[in-house]
Amino acid sequence: MNLTKQTIDRIDLRNKRVIIRVDFNVPLDDASQITDDSRIRAALPTINHAVDEGARVILCSHLGRPNGQTSLKYSLAPVAKRLQRLLDKPVVFAHDCIGDEVQSLVGDMKPGDVLLLENLRFHAEEEQNDEKFSEQLASLAEVYINEAFGTAHRSHASTVGITKFMKVSAAGYLMKREVEALEGVVDNPVRPFVAILGGAKVSGKIGVIENLGKRVDKVIIGGGMAFTFIKAMGHEIGRSLVEPDMLDFAKGIQEHAMSRGVKFYLPVDCVVAASMEPSAETKIVTIQEIPEGWYGMDIGPASVKLFSEAVENAKTILWNGPMGVFERDAFSRGTLSMAHAVANAYAKTVVGGGDTALAVHRAGETDSMAFISTGGGAALQLLEGKHMPGLAALPNNP
Repeated sequence: MNLTKQTIDRIDLRNKRVIIRVDFNVPLDDASQITDDSRIRAALPTINHAVDEGARVILCSHLGRPNGQTSLKYSLAPVAKRLQRLLDKPVVFAHDCIGDEVQSLVGDMKPGDVLLLENLRFHAEEEQNDEKFSEQLASLAEVYINEAFGTAHRSHASTVGITKFMKVSAAGYLMKREVEALEGVVDNPVRPFVAILGGAKVSGKIGVIENLGKRVDKVIIGGGMAFTFIKAMGHEIGRSLVEPDMLDFAKGIQEHAMSRGVKFYLPVDCVVAASMEPSAETKIVTIQEIPEGWYGMDIGPASVKLFSEAVENAKTILWNGPMGVFERDAFSRGTLSMAHAVANAYAKTVVGGGDTALAVHRAGETDSMAFISTGGGAALQLLEGKHMPGLAALPNNP
C-alpha cells in the first residue's frame, strides 16, 4: 500500500526553515523523567534527514492535556534534553511556540540547527484549529512536514490549519510508514489473517470490529470488552465491565462472523477479583462460574493457551488492545503472554499504539514485532477506514 500524499523525500529542504509537527507526547513519571522515548526515536529519521539537508529544523508537539494553560508538568523541556542526547547535537528549547522570542530564536538559526518549541496545547487555539494561531505557526517556516501520526485524526492548528498558510507541505517518513503498514495489513494481508482486539469497551472498537470482521480469518476478543460478548451469550459476569446497550451488537457481530466462516474466539476462563482494591483476593474461574459481585480483570491460563494456539499458524496478526488490566502485576499475565505468543508467531505482526504498544514494551518484545504504531486513537481511526484530517490536509503526490 503506497501513500498517495507528498512525502519529505520529494521536497527540497536545503537552507529552508522547516517546521515539523512531531508527536513527542511521551509518558513522564512524577519527577518529569521520560519513561518511554520510543515516540521521540520514531521521528529521528525525518529530523536527521532535514538536518543533513542543511534545513533549519523547527519542531513542534503537544504533551498531555494542559487544556490551554501553561503548566510545568506538561513542559517539553525534558524532551529537549532527551532529543539532544539522541541526536548527539545541541537542541535549543523555546519557552513558547509563537511570539517574539520564538521569532528571534528562528532568526538566529543556522543550517542544520534544531529548535524545539514549547507545548502547543499551552494555547487553547491549538485544539480549536484557530486561524490566527495557525498563521503564526506557519510564519516560522517555509516548509511544513507532518510527522505526528498520533494526532492525524485531529483537526488542530498544527495538523490542519497550518497547511492553509504553507506553500509546501508533506508527510514525514514515520507518517508514511504508519499509513502504509496499517492500511497494508488491512487491505492486502497474507493469510491466515488474525485480529486480536482487547481494551475496555466494545463501543470504542465498533468501527474496527465491523471493518476487520469482513477481512480477517480469525478474531480474538479479550480485555474488558470480552465481558459484553460473554454476557450476550447468556452468562453471568458478576460485576465485570459490561455495556448493556452493546449486547445486541456483540451478539450480531459474533453470529455474522461465524456465518461467514470467520473463527471467533472469546476467553474460556478469567482472573477475577473480589473488589477493585489492589489487595483484593483473586482467583481463576471459567467464564460460566464468575462469582456474583466479583470483577473480571484478565484472561486466564486456558484462554492464553487457546489464543496462543489460534495465532500459531497466522501469517498476518493485527493486535489492538490489552487482554486485561495489565497495569497491575496481578492482572498482567494474560496481556504479556499474548505479547510473547504474537512475537513467536512466524507472521507479519502489526501492533496498534497506546496501551498495546506499552504492553509489548513491558513484555520485552518490541524488537520482535514487524511494526508498532505510535498512535492509539489515530491507528483505530485508520483501521476503521475513517477520514484522517491531518492526512487529508496534505497535498497529493504531483
